[in-house]
Amino acid sequence: MTDADLIAACRQGSSRAQKLLYERFAGLMLGVCLRYLRRREDAEEALIMGFTKVFRALDQYRHEGSFEGWIRRIVVNEALGMLRRKEPLHLAIDDMTHDVPATAAEAESQLNAADMLAVLAELPAGYRTVFNLYALEGYTHPEIGELLGISEGTSKSQLSKARAMLQRRLLVAEAQAQPSTSSPKELYATGRY
Repeated sequence: MTDADLIAACRQGSSRAQKLLYERFAGLMLGVCLRYLRRREDAEEALIMGFTKVFRALDQYRHEGSFEGWIRRIVVNEALGMLRRKEPLHLAIDDMTHDVPATAAEAESQLNAADMLAVLAELPAGYRTVFNLYALEGYTHPEIGELLGISEGTSKSQLSKARAMLQRRLLVAEAQAQPSTSSPKELYATGRY
């Protein structure tokens, strides 16, 4: 069944079609919610509330652009609302006193997707949210500013700080994932600990 067929059946009130639509997109959208919300229970609640809004607003979908993208926007907005309620979104001023040099990503990284999500979840809420919106969802800084009620410059600053913090944490996580013959003191001196 195509998305268009599924949408038409849902608009006619078919509970079977609603179930199929949910099953088709729920896993992907839960992943989106988990990137914004630290607790799985909160992510699941945002997912359910998001799909409730999807079903209510289905008549508003105009078949312009991707249906998955339309659902994603609704779910992201619901996750942001939940984030505002559960975790204050004060945009953190990082206490970094030094910049982290940019390094190329290694194709043979020892980290898997779950490790990456765990590192992302450790970021302060403001950093994590701006990073998700910009790097993973494709929002622009003006759009992020409007969504979060911040300036474009603040969005850019939060993204820069999020990237630096992620880079530091990923380096530490990779160092911990790789067997090493170096002492902790040597690892610290090289920035790998």
